[in-house]
Amino acid sequence: MTSSLLIYSSTDGHTKTICNRITKFLKENGFSKVVSLEEATKINLSEFDKIIIGASIRYGKHSKELYKFVNSNKNILDNKKGIFFSVNVVARKSEKNSAETNPYIKKFLKISKWKPKKIEVFAGRVDYPNYNIMDKYIIKFIMFITKGPTDTSQSYEFTDWSKVDNFAMELKN
Repeated sequence: MTSSLLIYSSTDGHTKTICNRITKFLKENGFSKVVSLEEATKINLSEFDKIIIGASIRYGKHSKELYKFVNSNKNILDNKKGIFFSVNVVARKSEKNSAETNPYIKKFLKISKWKPKKIEVFAGRVDYPNYNIMDKYIIKFIMFITKGPTDTSQSYEFTDWSKVDNFAMELKN
């Protein structure tokens, strides 16, 4: 049996939701555990066969804590089956929804110098009603510039759940 650890770095909870969806597939194939990036710093990563990290983008960046974690655990991630996925709203665009074309994936791999065995990107969610006033209007401005939705009374989910399910199925191997 393969043991998998799913680590999420989530700004508003959507990356954690994606991790929970993925773990449903992995439980059929062995033990899996979902933890926050903060919790993962207290876990012995060498106990797991696969380490899957999912991270969100806010204002064009992955969290500093994510980079610190990857840097601190790079040897283990390289020696295990390290897998990475990013969740970002720019991936809603067909020309930016693959690991090869997504600017945030490219930037992450360049800065972290980590070479995950598998990489994916998923479109995220804009949840205006639950943002604080500053985030709401900064994100609205970004959406305006990128021709995204700007009605702040609504939430917009761009995640292709069949893509998430296919990714999860591939992780079973």
